[in-house]
Amino acid sequence: MTQILRIQVQHPQLHLLAQVVKVLQAGGVIVYPTDSGYALGCRLGDKSALDRIRRIRRLDKHHHFTLMCRDLSELATYARVNNQVFRILKTHTPGPYTFILKATKDVPRRLQHPHRKTIGLRIPRHAVALALLEALEAPLMSSTLLLPDTALAVIEPEAMKELLGDRVDLVIDGGFCGMEPTTVVDLVEDIPKILRKGKGDVTPFL
Repeated sequence: MTQILRIQVQHPQLHLLAQVVKVLQAGGVIVYPTDSGYALGCRLGDKSALDRIRRIRRLDKHHHFTLMCRDLSELATYARVNNQVFRILKTHTPGPYTFILKATKDVPRRLQHPHRKTIGLRIPRHAVALALLEALEAPLMSSTLLLPDTALAVIEPEAMKELLGDRVDLVIDGGFCGMEPTTVVDLVEDIPKILRKGKGDVTPFL
């Protein structure tokens, strides 16, 4: 039966985060809060868990997941970051942005764009998400919690549990965290390109 853990935003409880880490390390799929709504997450490289998320959202094999990182140092392990890109990332992370960058060899091929060899990465501005990433000591593969049979994003943890049933292993209740998606910025070329306008301010990239 799916478990709900209520983790405080002001002071995330370490013993509860340890429980979440155990679930992830055992191949679990979780629902967790971010600064742009709730998301489905699993460990990087866990193909079985990733396939479960695809089934939950009815995603095809071409869907691009986001790599959720705890800081710039971790992000730079999985993406090629030059000086110009680093300055942009330092200014706008953590925050409600997803940045498209060239992937490094540490990113499994099946998670990269098949032609461009890119990956979407972000550092969330949410205390629970950051505390979880710190406890896990690794990034999460992440996908927004948008269910195919619902018109709007699900924002109540109890409703998530009811709708998802045993398709997820654990739901983190981190309170209300909004419903607006991230702003997606492509940083592969020298000039940033806005792919989606969302919660993050696009003005600096125009």
